[in-house]
Amino acid sequence: MAKKILINSTPQETRIALVEDGRISEIFLERNADKGIVGNIYKGKVVRVLPGMQAAFVDIGHERAAFLYAGDFVPTQAKGEDADFGEEEPGRRRRRSSEEIPPIAELVKPGQEILCQVAKGPLGTKGARLTCHISLPGRFLVFMPGLKHNGVSRKIESYDARKKLKKLMDQHRSKEGGFIVRTAAAGDGIEAKLLKADVEYLLSLWQKVHRKYKNSGAPKLLHYDLDLTTRMIRDHLDEEIDFMIVDSAIEHKKVLRFLKSFQPELKNKVEFYQDPIPLFDRFHVEAEIQRALNKRVWLKSGGYLIIESTEALSTIDVNTGRFVGKKNLEETILRTNLEAAEEIVRQLRLRNMGGIIIIDFIDMEKESSKEQVYRHLEQLVRDDKQKTTILKISNLGLIEMTRKRSREPLHRFLTKTCPTCDGRAFVKNPVSLAHQALRDLRRELPGISADYVHLGVHPEVFQILNGPENQALMALEKNFQKGIKLHSEASFHYEQISINPSTESKPKLGPPPCLQLEALDKIVTAEAIDDEDESYGEEDYQKDVAEIQAVRRAQLEEAEKKLSRKSGIEQASSAESSENGNEGFSPHEDLVKIEPPDQESDTEDDDGVESPVIRERAEFGGPEDELDSDELDSDEIEEEGVAAPEDQEFKGRA
Repeated sequence: MAKKILINSTPQETRIALVEDGRISEIFLERNADKGIVGNIYKGKVVRVLPGMQAAFVDIGHERAAFLYAGDFVPTQAKGEDADFGEEEPGRRRRRSSEEIPPIAELVKPGQEILCQVAKGPLGTKGARLTCHISLPGRFLVFMPGLKHNGVSRKIESYDARKKLKKLMDQHRSKEGGFIVRTAAAGDGIEAKLLKADVEYLLSLWQKVHRKYKNSGAPKLLHYDLDLTTRMIRDHLDEEIDFMIVDSAIEHKKVLRFLKSFQPELKNKVEFYQDPIPLFDRFHVEAEIQRALNKRVWLKSGGYLIIESTEALSTIDVNTGRFVGKKNLEETILRTNLEAAEEIVRQLRLRNMGGIIIIDFIDMEKESSKEQVYRHLEQLVRDDKQKTTILKISNLGLIEMTRKRSREPLHRFLTKTCPTCDGRAFVKNPVSLAHQALRDLRRELPGISADYVHLGVHPEVFQILNGPENQALMALEKNFQKGIKLHSEASFHYEQISINPSTESKPKLGPPPCLQLEALDKIVTAEAIDDEDESYGEEDYQKDVAEIQAVRRAQLEEAEKKLSRKSGIEQASSAESSENGNEGFSPHEDLVKIEPPDQESDTEDDDGVESPVIRERAEFGGPEDELDSDELDSDEIEEEGVAAPEDQEFKGRA
């Protein structure tokens, strides 16, 4: 398998990609302003003991207190030199059964100072997880203080290799702790002097940590783990890596210095990248990172995976998609599932998924097919450095597995919760939000004393309320005797609804009783033209006209009802005028004088009667010119003429 390591480093962050057979298999990220704390060693202070949880909270100097489980405090010993140790689990050892662990209250007390190491970094709202089983990893060895003997990693399966390494380590026994041989030492080229150098380095490091612990108060950082680049060299650069490419001169020098001290024979594998094309673009890493954030992952055959993660677990659903096969259904399903298993293992590493993982393979009828898929998946995870446990396919066709979470998942590192949907992955549709706004109005309006309220919604919701649901808004205005001014707010959150009382007074509108229907269109036209601006279009004009017409016709109908009750008074007035030599008032005479928009509309006509041009300011206008209610009461009509109401400006609902 061809392998290479790509290191992209800037003053802001370091990104490392592990490439296997031309495909990105793992991504490692570290921001310089927020480096990870896994592997750091602290002198902590117990701040709270939780007997019911068999745990304690420990202050290590961070914003959130860290969590220490009782089983990670009790000193444990391996059962023999071939103990089942895993180098990929720094700070963790074989746990005792729950019956063997003493109550946490007997182990630690509030205020007690302890030596501890971060086993898992903070995740979401959870603080870091601690262990008192300290481990210091080197290039070939891991030092564990308190361990009484040496051991070999379980990942070294060869009997001959294990025997050879145990023999080499017999001469390196220490009273301060024991050593575990890492897989990096499994090659044929390992020499005793390399192991000795690692032993001396790790013992020196431990003594330095121990001195700081004795001479420092709590909380205190005693040892900071290596930065990402150096850890990558220590844990991944070996004979199997074809080359390492670094695009930063500073990081390139750092790599060479480290190799000079620990593995000078690997210096020729390191290259300095100076091409103008960015390193991650050249090897298509940027595109792979973007795809790793998607839910859907396509397979070469045309099938696809759907990957979703929650706080409790992650799920992976396998689908045939566009793949229809060639022979029969069972073969098509088996082929898709086998291909999916390979991509699933790659995605687990690429996305750094951990915890409980449920895989829903396509249902297979044959038991032999199920067994083949399970064995294939089991074989694939052997190359994963993280501890993985797989259960066989259940009766429901599901595979349950766990994968150790060593660092923050890729999507958590690169993304944040969506501010629009708040992490739900969906929002209400505009019709539902329009109906919700109507319900909110019914709830709020009874408690509002103002004559008007402002209703602000997202533009898509505005389209519904201003269109199909406009009648519902008008009904609310009528029922509650309040004006509702609808606003389209482009800056609003999609689901945001704002209802605010207005400080404006409700205008008392109504035409004089003698206003005739044939004058209505002239009034409407004058008002609509007067309200034009640069953004005012034909649709706006027609809409304004329709709204004014509806209001005015209703007012006219009411006025005519009042006129019928006053017909006796008007007839008497007409007769008296005739006797004095004056002509009678014709109900069909056009009393409306249309003035240009830039002229005053309150000029009197030749007969001394004010022109009854009424401008109504609705929805988005400025302060209304409130009319005296007496001017609108037909009881106050003077026999010798009609007084026109004060001018008001109209603006339609935008």
